[in-house]
Amino acid sequence: MKRILIVIGAVAIGVAGIAAQQQQQGARYTPAPGAKDKRAVLFNWAWYMGMLRGPQEIEAVVALEQKATGTMQINGQTCTLSSYRVSTNYPNTGQRVQCACRLPNGQEVKNIEVLSGTYAWDEDIAGAELVPGKGKATPKLDLLNERLIRLWSSPQGAPKAAEAAGANAKVTMEGGKTIVTYPIPGVAGAIARATLTSGAPDGICTSYCAERIEVRRGNAVTEFSYSNYEDYNDPENRIDAFFPGRITEKRDGVTMLDLTVERTETGNVYVVMPVPDSVRRASATR
Repeated sequence: MKRILIVIGAVAIGVAGIAAQQQQQGARYTPAPGAKDKRAVLFNWAWYMGMLRGPQEIEAVVALEQKATGTMQINGQTCTLSSYRVSTNYPNTGQRVQCACRLPNGQEVKNIEVLSGTYAWDEDIAGAELVPGKGKATPKLDLLNERLIRLWSSPQGAPKAAEAAGANAKVTMEGGKTIVTYPIPGVAGAIARATLTSGAPDGICTSYCAERIEVRRGNAVTEFSYSNYEDYNDPENRIDAFFPGRITEKRDGVTMLDLTVERTETGNVYVVMPVPDSVRRASATR
């Protein structure tokens, strides 16, 4: 995957993550075999995802790029993707989704969906309005919660959000499955319920990786399903950081996204999202 420099800036929400906890403790932590307490489960979730790095095994994933094929829902119709690229910045709560798809009648739909801190907007070109006269940014503040939910329910975003939740994160066992519940950062009343895999511990993400995350906010339910974990980086740049090859997102039972991941870049690429002035002004008037 080509690394594209996208100059964007974001508003940090202060997700401390596993790295801060372990740095404070100073010593390397290793859970006891079979431990199911919260600290052990959250550590193993990140460990089996390949998110822990260095001699002290601290969680240091900052950014992610991914490309996928599949379908998305557009105004009640299935739109077949011709391109789908997601650029994510976890510490600064930023994400840019660049997509193009074709409806059953042959119409092509293109969009760039952006989240940055407490702002959400669409762009007609990446980085719209950052250079005067270049592109158009359209505020989408009504979609802020939806985009935050997607970010913090993502395969790498979920363990980060659960760790950041501190005492508000809970670990339980149900039917032999490990369940982690945590609040979605920045979305009042949104609670995520992550079901982790529980297979043999010697396979790729057969244990302690999210297979399903359900987010409830009031009567609204968003469900994410993840499977086929592998290292999808370029063959010359694989670092045993794992990501699901199949992703589905359902909202109130309707499939909004059905993705097959083609390529990732998990080597902390440079991803930032500056907020256009027009988007800041629109937010200030609400």
